[in-house]
Amino acid sequence: MIVINVKENESIDKALKRFKKKFEKTGVMRELRARQYFTKTSVRRREEILRAAYRQNMQEQEAK
Repeated sequence: MIVINVKENESIDKALKRFKKKFEKTGVMRELRARQYFTKTSVRRREEILRAAYRQNMQEQEAK
């Protein structure tokens, strides 16, 4: 359970922003979306490899 302590003289907007940031870090929504349908392990592994290759390619381009 996420607990956000609202400080004195703190606006609700700032507290809501802190809540949203903490909620996003927990990964609840990401997990819910992933569980909506079954993805085979081989497909998931292939996607991870493609993402890693893309990241590595982008890092190599930045280094040049």
